[in-house]
Amino acid sequence: MRQFFGMSKHGDLREAVKGLHMPQMLLLMSNDRQFEAHVKELEELFPGVPSIGCIGMSYDTQVVEDGVGVIAFLDGVSAAANVLEQVSVMPVRYIGRLEKDVDQVDGSQKDTICIDFCSGNDACVLTTIYSVLKRRNISLVGGTGDGGRVSANGRVYPDGVAYALIRNEGGKVKAYKENIYHTKGDYRFIASRTDRARYVLGALNGMPAKQVYQKILKVTEQEISTQTFKNPFGKVNGDDVCIISIKEVQGDSLACFRQVNDSDVLVLLELGDYRAIVKETIGTIRREFPKISAVFSVNCLFRYKLFSENGYMGDYLKEMSSLGSHGGLVGYGEHYNNRFVNQSMTCVVFE
Repeated sequence: MRQFFGMSKHGDLREAVKGLHMPQMLLLMSNDRQFEAHVKELEELFPGVPSIGCIGMSYDTQVVEDGVGVIAFLDGVSAAANVLEQVSVMPVRYIGRLEKDVDQVDGSQKDTICIDFCSGNDACVLTTIYSVLKRRNISLVGGTGDGGRVSANGRVYPDGVAYALIRNEGGKVKAYKENIYHTKGDYRFIASRTDRARYVLGALNGMPAKQVYQKILKVTEQEISTQTFKNPFGKVNGDDVCIISIKEVQGDSLACFRQVNDSDVLVLLELGDYRAIVKETIGTIRREFPKISAVFSVNCLFRYKLFSENGYMGDYLKEMSSLGSHGGLVGYGEHYNNRFVNQSMTCVVFE
């Protein structure tokens, strides 16, 4: 198989897909102003080719911040694309579409991946999707787009999750998740006074969450929303830790980018040596995939900001491209199997 990446920083879709012939699966990452037009035009240019899309920045060796990017898979894939609607209310109502597509693609853990673009309510969406994927042990990689809209097969859907099932006919696939944070000290908290609908964390060990965070890190209220780049929270999930980014201060509470529930066990995290961690991830992928056809990744917006502010984003994309054809999405939340995480990178590697 092959992966194609094309882009236009001016939002010219025809420029982005120049040189692309006979794609078998399309991923569209557009800007808010042109999203609907790009969805329609992509379908006109490649009628009947399965496609999903969202509003967001894309990249290969450089980042497209406000234009359009297209990733295509071709020369040896079987694919299907569709959407689950009403994700904020009842995504399970549309689960039959996914069940049908899984049967059509007829993939397995070894050779198939599900890529999704979501408009919100990620945790519920992932639980719904993974209830079907786990029957065949198919992995999932994806992320949240902007603007509350996604697309599938030439149509725009509000409040939906678009998914693509891709089977690599020429080799294996594997999903990875990269975490550049580790626990700070032995801090351990029980969450309470949470608002699940608004992702608000009210208290930690019975004390106001804002006060606890400020006291440990010695930061002002104004610094909290950027301090999360260095010190997010983590939710203990078995042997894994799911990163929780802080969005803003709300009174004595902290609004987050991921749902926190009463009685959740949280830890405080701190930024590690991300350059070394990236090299370690790349090394692991090389050992497990001596021959790589493509890498598709989703990098969190906060990682993009952190890397950019430290002059590392260009080097990061160059290092990832050393694996081969690499492209992806800057997301507002990352998906890895049935987990919704923040400030992470998830990716799928195709042999």
